[in-house]
Amino acid sequence: MMLQNSLQPKKTLGVYLGSSLFFLYILISVPIAGLLIILSVIFPFSFRYKLSVLWSSSVLWMAKVFCGLSYQVDGLENLPKNEAFIVLAKHQSAWETLALRSFLPMQTYVLKESLNWIPIGGWALATLKPVSINRESQRNALLSLIKQGTERLKEGLVVVIFPEGTRAAPNENIKFKGGGAMLAHKSGYPVIPLAHNAGEFWPRYSFLKYPGTIRVKIGPIIEAAGKKSNEINSEAETWITHAMDEISCTHLQ
Repeated sequence: MMLQNSLQPKKTLGVYLGSSLFFLYILISVPIAGLLIILSVIFPFSFRYKLSVLWSSSVLWMAKVFCGLSYQVDGLENLPKNEAFIVLAKHQSAWETLALRSFLPMQTYVLKESLNWIPIGGWALATLKPVSINRESQRNALLSLIKQGTERLKEGLVVVIFPEGTRAAPNENIKFKGGGAMLAHKSGYPVIPLAHNAGEFWPRYSFLKYPGTIRVKIGPIIEAAGKKSNEINSEAETWITHAMDEISCTHLQ
């Protein structure tokens, strides 16, 4: 078992075996869940969304069974009640793209338009009302983010944005892009900052998953009213940076 404050996870036989079984589950379950979600387009959005939550929850459960990987969430009391909001979240691995469905209200993600064209998995994703943007044109991508994001917020969905724009390795600081903050500024909806250290157990670009407990920390509401987008972005980035110092295993040495 990897200790919560271990800098270097141990690549044991158990880690390789558990990661292999976990990968096998992903390989088998993705096309099944994807097809079910695609076929459920004849039903209300809430139905296929629940299917996506069931699948993502099953993945997290399998990660616990096969890899000894669990998580804990602090700050749920900070989430707005009966109001849509924007989440600006740390992005370290694929874990958060699955796990946030388990403890945040009904949500959608901002993602690259090309992901919607991936067979089965991407097609299923396209039915879940994503905010799809084409990054080839920065201006058009921002306009699309504001337009689609505002529409989703008005529908009552939480809009999840990874302002770093890419997965960052633990201790790697990537300056936040301003799209999420601009959406908050233009739409008037509040922002919730979210930090986690998933990359220390479920590393980006890695087949291996390590045992331990991922820590998630949800920050206080950042109101958009009366603030410029750069002020909103700075508040979120500062809070997440400080929160990462508290929860990151590498800072506990």
